Amino acid sequence: MVAGETVLPVGGAARHTADLAGAVREIEAAERPRWVWADTRETYPDLLRAGVRVSRCHDLALTEGLLLAYEGRYGESRSARAAHARLHGLPVPEEQPSAPGTLFAPEPLGAEAVAEVLADQLRRIEALAEPGRFRLLVAAESAGALVAAEMSHDGMPWRRDVHDALLTELLGPRPVHGMRPAKLQALADEVAAAFGHPVNPDSVQQLVKAFKGAGVALKTTRSWELKQIDHPAVAPLLAYKELARLHSFHGWAWADQWVRGGRFRPEYVVGGVVSGRWATSGGGALQIPKVMRRVVVADDGWVLIVADAAQLEPRVLAAMAGDVGLARAAGEIDLYSALAKSFGGQRDNAKIAMLSAMYGGTSGDAPKLLAVMRQRFPRAYQFVEDAAKAGEEGRLVRSWLGRTSPPPSSRWRELVSGPEGGRAARDRGRFTRNFVVQGTAAEWALALLAVLRGLLPEPARLVFFQHDEVMVHCPLEQAEEVMAAVSAAAEEASRLLFGSTPVRFPMEAVAVACYADAK
Repeated sequence: MVAGETVLPVGGAARHTADLAGAVREIEAAERPRWVWADTRETYPDLLRAGVRVSRCHDLALTEGLLLAYEGRYGESRSARAAHARLHGLPVPEEQPSAPGTLFAPEPLGAEAVAEVLADQLRRIEALAEPGRFRLLVAAESAGALVAAEMSHDGMPWRRDVHDALLTELLGPRPVHGMRPAKLQALADEVAAAFGHPVNPDSVQQLVKAFKGAGVALKTTRSWELKQIDHPAVAPLLAYKELARLHSFHGWAWADQWVRGGRFRPEYVVGGVVSGRWATSGGGALQIPKVMRRVVVADDGWVLIVADAAQLEPRVLAAMAGDVGLARAAGEIDLYSALAKSFGGQRDNAKIAMLSAMYGGTSGDAPKLLAVMRQRFPRAYQFVEDAAKAGEEGRLVRSWLGRTSPPPSSRWRELVSGPEGGRAARDRGRFTRNFVVQGTAAEWALALLAVLRGLLPEPARLVFFQHDEVMVHCPLEQAEEVMAAVSAAAEEASRLLFGSTPVRFPMEAVAVACYADAK
């Protein structure tokens, strides 16, 4: 266990040190233990800056969050300090943002207290219906925390000169602070000219008023609604909105803040979405527009290995449900084409049926196609139907390893007992239907990350992860070895979650100099 400047081996004597990084480095090299700490975000960045990396950890905060949700206590403070307070019947501190250097942060929890929280968590895990699965979930989530910290520390290769040239090409030269780039201003002028008077294209109120004056009633100024309107202001306004978003979210000011030393260094949030998918608290790494992929360029003599899982969620459903027919189709590289053979129809129809089953779609041809899926793949269909029914009834559902859905809100319970109750119930059913699949897909991806991290040769580094896609930055001569490691990690992740399943989880990797060349 690590707390403050104390290292406490389980069952051993505490070791106090003024050089925590040195102590961790020494023990890691000799024993490769599983480190236990209150929160990876508080402890690991300092170790990384000191040149220390660890192989495994148990993150008390992430584990507490998983346990609380499983126990039907979703939303309670998950910090190790809160867990320790609950353990001793003390007032539970409110949840606080956990980040290095936070002003007025409380004193770190002592090593003995960390040991107490760990013992309590292990006891609670063993009392669960499927402790083995949940232990794997905790290990994967904690490994994800290590990967997230390392990716922020190492950063994704990001060429500022290419970025500047791209912005200049799309927007014009970098403007004076507070002014619009030249091409944005030109589009704003076109919008104003189309209305015959000045209109701020960044103001929803002014746009709605201007369109109303032109005889067009709008509820919003979202692109999908604007595209349905025949007015000369629409084309320049749509172009303006697209470029304005680029300028705001990935412009010069964004690069000044998030790109340092030729690396994009965002802040990842492990389990930031209820399904277990990641989020970001800064930098927007999970929303990099395609045009920006041209800026992600490997160092000289290095290469980017980019890989994503093909149709991950349908394959996960096949494995969870144990549906032989769907598992057989999932043995193909293109699952939707294989499904189309079973449907006796087109690939697009097979895709609509599968996505409708997982997401609760009912529009267009979805009901007819769903009927075919129910007949051909009854176990897969029933699996998500059961999850939807549980949600409609206000019950909790769980992923394969045990991540638990949030309980329905008090507002939902009010709605479900009123005249709109049917709609509210169906909405929650669609959420739980997808939760069991998406949550398990997130677990597969975490297991992949954990295994791949351990297989990578030095000095290769994981530099990006998004849902089912990974990117590794490595020397050119390691490309073949890294691509093989990606395939091996996908196979091992499948085995860890589903054992000897006939479902294939192909993870095709490519080696490119620029991220834009991977698609």
